[in-house]
Amino acid sequence: GGLSAGVALLARDRGGPHLAGQLLLCPMIDDTNTTVASRQYRGLGTWTTEANEAGWRSLLGDAAGTDAVSPYAAPARATDLSGLPPAFVEVGSAEPFRDEDVRYALRIWATGGEAELHVWSGACHGFDIYAPGWPVTADALATRSSWLRRILEIAR
Repeated sequence: GGLSAGVALLARDRGGPHLAGQLLLCPMIDDTNTTVASRQYRGLGTWTTEANEAGWRSLLGDAAGTDAVSPYAAPARATDLSGLPPAFVEVGSAEPFRDEDVRYALRIWATGGEAELHVWSGACHGFDIYAPGWPVTADALATRSSWLRRILEIAR
């Protein structure tokens, strides 16, 4: 999800290619780890605070959490979210990315952009993989498919 958001920013800034939309599933977009959710899951869940910190260090090295980080690597750092393709932002309520993903959708809306935000109650990171038979997973998959069909203008 974070890579997709970074690509959308880069495509906008370079004037193309045109993207129909951005499907951001539980995107990891903020290397600062300053939200409540980013600190709430220390030692807990399928993607812990520690895993998140290790992931950012793996990508950014010593630059993680500093002002030297590019918004293409950590899209929450982008100062301007205008002109982006429509976004589908999905996140679980019980995972470190919850707050940063909600904030990202809010910031897209603040620029007049289009975002569809879903925070799945009780869901952890990767819930659709870890709990494929869960009713929330069925709802999430149906919602994603609906958005994708609409964004690609494929009628059923």
